[in-house]
Amino acid sequence: MSEVNQVVPSMPRLNEPAPDFEARTTHGVKKLADYRGKWLVLFSHPADFTPVCTTEFMAFAKHHPEFQKLNCELLGLSIDSYYAHVAWVRNIKEKFGIDIPFPIIEDLSMKVARAYGMIHPGAADTSAVRATFVIDDKGVLRAMIYYPMTNGRSIPEILRLVAALQTSDKYKVATPEGWQPGDKVIVPPPQDVAAAEARLGEGYECTDWYFCKKSL
Repeated sequence: MSEVNQVVPSMPRLNEPAPDFEARTTHGVKKLADYRGKWLVLFSHPADFTPVCTTEFMAFAKHHPEFQKLNCELLGLSIDSYYAHVAWVRNIKEKFGIDIPFPIIEDLSMKVARAYGMIHPGAADTSAVRATFVIDDKGVLRAMIYYPMTNGRSIPEILRLVAALQTSDKYKVATPEGWQPGDKVIVPPPQDVAAAEARLGEGYECTDWYFCKKSL
């Protein structure tokens, strides 16, 4: 029985340095190092001039000022050429009246897409799935979200995730399901018996020793 050899895409890992890159974009050459000191949402889309991708890009553009308030930049990517990107951006402006204010990587060689594991079996060989990577201000990969080619992402959820990660970093807390800025946060559980005994008397809103919340 013959075996079919498949190339397994490399996958970046959370809490490790994000794969480095240098690529041509609609805003000139961009490198990962250019974003040091800022958070970055790097996201891929299957192709220019496709309806689902167009809705996502318009939503990213709409929320761009909110990302910037979080010291976070946006950077798109697809396997299309620089010229296709420029034509698509101009088309979105002409047909929908929306400016795309962030760069889009030209990745005809698929070098960046492969480094980030954006090419998946079952998808077209020259299309990247809808992958989203949240990279912190130190260049560390903090979150990854993958969607199939047929279904668009929720951009408010990505914005919420960036805010949640930054809150966890700043206050050394966790955030519950559906957390929004201003909501109560979860206090990390005690790590030994003595701390567990003391937890209920520490002034938090506790359901039990391992489940306590507080306001920031």
